[in-house]
Amino acid sequence: MCENLNKVLAIDFAAFGQWIGGILLAVLILLAMITIHEFGHYLSGKLLNFRITEFSIGFGPAIFKKRSKKTGELFAVRIIPLGGYCAFDGEDYEEDDLPEGESAQTVQAPFTELLEGEEGAKDPTVSATSPAPTQEEEYPQPKGERFNDQAPWKRIIVLVSGALMNYLLALVLLLIMCFSYGVPMCITVPVGYKGEKLTPTAWETPTVEALDILVSIEGREIDMYTDCMDALAGKKAGDTVSVVVYRLYEETVDGNTVRGWREKEVLLTLLTDGDFSSSADMEKLEKTIGLSIATQSVRRDFWHTVGGAFEYSGEMATSVLRTLGELITGAFGDKTADVVGGPISMIGQTAQIASASPFSFLYVASFIGVNLAVFNLLPVPALDGCKVIFCIIEWIRKKPVNRKVEAIINFAGIVLLFGFAILIDLLKLF
Repeated sequence: MCENLNKVLAIDFAAFGQWIGGILLAVLILLAMITIHEFGHYLSGKLLNFRITEFSIGFGPAIFKKRSKKTGELFAVRIIPLGGYCAFDGEDYEEDDLPEGESAQTVQAPFTELLEGEEGAKDPTVSATSPAPTQEEEYPQPKGERFNDQAPWKRIIVLVSGALMNYLLALVLLLIMCFSYGVPMCITVPVGYKGEKLTPTAWETPTVEALDILVSIEGREIDMYTDCMDALAGKKAGDTVSVVVYRLYEETVDGNTVRGWREKEVLLTLLTDGDFSSSADMEKLEKTIGLSIATQSVRRDFWHTVGGAFEYSGEMATSVLRTLGELITGAFGDKTADVVGGPISMIGQTAQIASASPFSFLYVASFIGVNLAVFNLLPVPALDGCKVIFCIIEWIRKKPVNRKVEAIINFAGIVLLFGFAILIDLLKLF
């Protein structure tokens, strides 16, 4: 009995360890993507002579911070690893808040920072028996111009550079994934497939069968399962469509058995109408083709691998925009809570996928990178895309929108975004 109990405990500890490892992987991915995003802002800001006061990884109380003696910029690591920021001096300033007679450019005085004790804990009447006075160290004022004093086009470059860095990192991860494991493609499997071993379809079979990799349907290239929906949309039950697939083949060469993927044109007869309600309607797609769709990595030549990585990054971006569009139009219906999620559900799903295999880790990390790049450029208050819109308006009008109005709009956006994320997680729980 003790032996059986030990086995159960060992399994539980193994499962718990895997769960913890998955959560740490998910947090690592999110933290890396947020950090590279803020570094994009920081790098472009430095190149364009913006005055940067702080670069922080995470948010909340600082667990480590250090101010540069060379630039005066503060670098910090904060306790909650799900955020970060690059603070530009004057990004939200009002001219009325400055001392009378001083412009934004005149506030350049050096400042001091206490090395020990609390700020203001100095007393000029300290006696010889009192503790030594608190030491101070002088740091230079960060160089550069305040954020809102820069030309609109410079601010636009700084604002979009965060999303650009997210996309570039995602692209690098996709290239590593495609060269290491192969280009992700759609493979057909039986409905309800749970990973059991399948027998390859006979090469001569003229119809789409399990273990066929979909290359195109009716001339439309297939990269994701949503491409299948688009290719079959509007078709009727009983219609026959032309499909190009990669199919496993086996042949004998010089007495040796050679196996691999080879292109073949086959036919697919639809079982139901192709009337899909949204990109989440996988059940309908399965009923239409009689098969389910999974992801299979396929090794290809150098240029197809490079092109596949670039193309797949574009497909990911399109998928994000499509999901947002269907969310706004209500196409998901009662499946909304299953499709989108707040920070808790996102970490849970990322942990589950990322811990499955190195391929899954690279896939989900690149998808999150593309997701953040696209999402941050949306013209939604509080996001970089909305700030870009305000810069464009200022560029055209030759004067800015009232800074207080802009601040109110962005604050309202933050409240709505956080509120929506929390609401989605609550809906998933209840």
